Parts: sequence; C-alpha cells; structure tokens
Amino acid sequence: MLLRKIILLFSAIVFIQTFAQRKKTDTVYVYEKVIVYDTIYIEKAIKIKLAHLTFSPLQIQHQEILSNSKIINKEDLEEQIKKTSNTGFKYGIQAGIGLKNANWAENLSGKKQQFGQNLGIWISKSIINPNFSLMLSANVFHWNSTFDLDANREETFLNGFYFTENSKPLLFQRFNNKHYEYVVQLKAIYEWKNFRPFAGFLINKNRYKMQFLVPENNILNKLDDFKSDQINLGFSFGLQYRIFSRFLIDLEYQHYKIRNLSLKNSSFDFDIFKTNNTFAERKISLGISYFISK
Repeated sequence: MLLRKIILLFSAIVFIQTFAQRKKTDTVYVYEKVIVYDTIYIEKAIKIKLAHLTFSPLQIQHQEILSNSKIINKEDLEEQIKKTSNTGFKYGIQAGIGLKNANWAENLSGKKQQFGQNLGIWISKSIINPNFSLMLSANVFHWNSTFDLDANREETFLNGFYFTENSKPLLFQRFNNKHYEYVVQLKAIYEWKNFRPFAGFLINKNRYKMQFLVPENNILNKLDDFKSDQINLGFSFGLQYRIFSRFLIDLEYQHYKIRNLSLKNSSFDFDIFKTNNTFAERKISLGISYFISK
C-alpha cells in the first residue's frame, strides 16, 4: 500500500516537471494609430449697414413681331438660292447656224449671204453679284460658198499669169469664199429671270484660200494654195434665253473689220489679192448652249 503511494507520487512529480519545461507560445497584439485631419469652415454673420439704394421697377421689354405678308414664289426662291450658292466656274458647249455678209464679196456673190454652222466651248464665272458674269468662248465656223471662180471651166476676171518678185510665174486656177473662221470672244452677261443680254468684243481669223499653178523644177505643174492669215478685231451683242436649267438659246450679232485683205504663200515671195482697203464682215447666228457643269 505504501509502495503504491510512493509510485503514484513519483509519477506525478515527473509529469509536472515535464510540462513545466515546455515553452508556451505568446500572443503579440499590434495596434495602428490613424489620425484623420479635416477642415472645418465656420460661418460668421457680418453686420452691414445698407445705404439708401433705389432700384427702378423691373420692366420686360417687348417688341411686336410682324409676319412678312409678302408672298415669295417658290420657284424664284429656289432660283435665287441656286444663284447665290453657285458662284464658281461654269462651262459648257455651244452649237448653231448663222448667216454672214462680207461687203468685199457682194459683187462676186450677187449680194448673197453665206450660210454656215458653228461649234464652240465656253467658260464663265459670276463677278460682283450672282446675276453678272463674264464668259470666255472659242468657236469654229464653217461657211459655205456663195460663188465659185474656176479658170478651167470659165473665163473669170482673175484668169491669167501672175509673177512673183523674183519673176516666177503663177497661173490662177480657182477661188471661192468657202472657208473656216476661228473666233475667241469675251462677253459680259447680265441675267434677269430667264433672259441673259450680253455684249462683248472678239478676235477673229478667216481662212480664205485661192489656188494657183506654181512652178516646180522650173516647170509650171504644181497646185498650191495662197491663204489669208491676218487677225481681225470686232464686237458683238445678243440675247440668251434659258429654256431649261441646263439649256440656253443664243441669238447673236457680230461685226468686225478686215484691213488689207491678202492671200499669201510661204514658199513664194508674192502677195495675191492684196488691197489697201478696209472691209466689213457682219454675221448673225442662232444657237443652243448646254451647261456641262452643275
């Protein structure tokens, strides 16, 4: 019995010493201090002593708006908007027919007027205001003959031999007034509704041609042409009428003078049909123009 108590006591002592030697884990607490700053505004009433101020009574200004009683035509308004918005360059083509009268050829042709056709191009631009514009045009006319002088078929007042300055013989063959005409023209145009009156000046060049038998290797056996080559100045006026948005009808009169009409050939030192007179040519033409640009 005593021995059992001694063993139990000894075991208790050993157990207590064993647990007493173990290390215990300590708990560490970390604290963070947070400081928040803020701005506080304090409103404080300030006493202000008001002066004797006077204010006029508030009035609302009003204006009577009157409606425009004028009736605006829709087509006129659209046309005006179109004119004011389209002030750039415009270009187009022209074709027509005409009659021409040259006083130098009246006796030869029996005072017949020449009939011809023309084709041209033009470019225009509005200046100052949308209704006023300048147009630059270039046309080619082809005029049919009203008389025919042929030395091989009949006796004419031009038949016979002619001699150059170095005494080379030339034998007249034929001549008529069929020819091409080149015209460059500057016009000033004013548009009022569908009417477009205009006036301008022009530069003209006619290509008349006369045929001679000329020498080749000292033998008179070669046909050659003598042509007119001078530049003439003139003026024009007329009227255009707009039938559609892109089509115009043209009626035009042109007048210019030919000074010292002459026919020349660069291979021969000779000037046939040279005169010191001034001749007038007049023509009237009817045509149609088309706007290529919008």
